[in-house]
Amino acid sequence: MKRLLAALCLCSVAAVAHAEIMQKFGQFEIHYNALTTDELQPEVARAYKIERSKTRGLLTMSVLKKNKVGVLSPVPAKLTVYATNLTRQLADVTMREIKEGTAIYYLGEFRVGPPDTLTFTATVEVPGELKQEMTFDQKFFK
Repeated sequence: MKRLLAALCLCSVAAVAHAEIMQKFGQFEIHYNALTTDELQPEVARAYKIERSKTRGLLTMSVLKKNKVGVLSPVPAKLTVYATNLTRQLADVTMREIKEGTAIYYLGEFRVGPPDTLTFTATVEVPGELKQEMTFDQKFFK
């Protein structure tokens, strides 16, 4: 399964062709990416039970916390996410937790009608920590 995660991440990076996307909140880093599911390799989509389509999107998120020596480790979190398109239509993005070994990440699927730009708003709750809210935009061209 770790190979599938690596393939998913590589596909995501190749799809957007830019540096890793993340936001920092104190000792936390929240990494994220959104892409259309037709960009996933078929075996990755099958393994995660994701329908490949130009009109379906996939949001990936992970929450990492720095320890006392500055090393980042994944931590479980509650993620509440919604997306708004250019015509202000709102949709919930239900995130599901995936654990593979020490890795923890979250996947959420949504509808998209390219070309469009979606604004994602995410609330991140780590037990015992302050709740964080973040927003980011993703353009879909196909």
